[in-house]
Amino acid sequence: MITLTVNGRQHDVEAAPDTPLLYVLRDDLRLNGAKFGCGLGQCGACTVMLDGKAVFSCLTPIALLAGRQIKTIEGLGTEAAPGLLQRAFIEEQAAQCGYCIAGMVMRAQALLERNPSPSEEQIRDEMTPNLCRCGTHMRILRAVRRAARSMARAAS
Repeated sequence: MITLTVNGRQHDVEAAPDTPLLYVLRDDLRLNGAKFGCGLGQCGACTVMLDGKAVFSCLTPIALLAGRQIKTIEGLGTEAAPGLLQRAFIEEQAAQCGYCIAGMVMRAQALLERNPSPSEEQIRDEMTPNLCRCGTHMRILRAVRRAARSMARAAS
């Protein structure tokens, strides 16, 4: 048994220590935002935040997670009240099929929490590990820039 803290709530999970976080999120906790894409950490569809950093949940065994903070897309907002970054993705129509979007949002969220005013180069570098097979990368980049501008306005 391991206790995981996901989106600020503690969950007792009965799973083998080498079980990937992605499986626990989807199968045990019914948090289905993070998607199984490749299972190899090459696409980013499973990206979540761990202690404020973007990680591939398909590669992260739960044995490493006791006492750490896990945040998923479900922890950023709701359909009725999306978070700032989620709103930016909606406004820029950054999702086409939607499969990669939760991972994209989580990677961008980690960046903006660490650096609320990233340069274009920093945004592109941060988003590089995540793939969008539909080709909406330019809209995704615009959404991250929009969210950064909104954060800057809110801070002033």
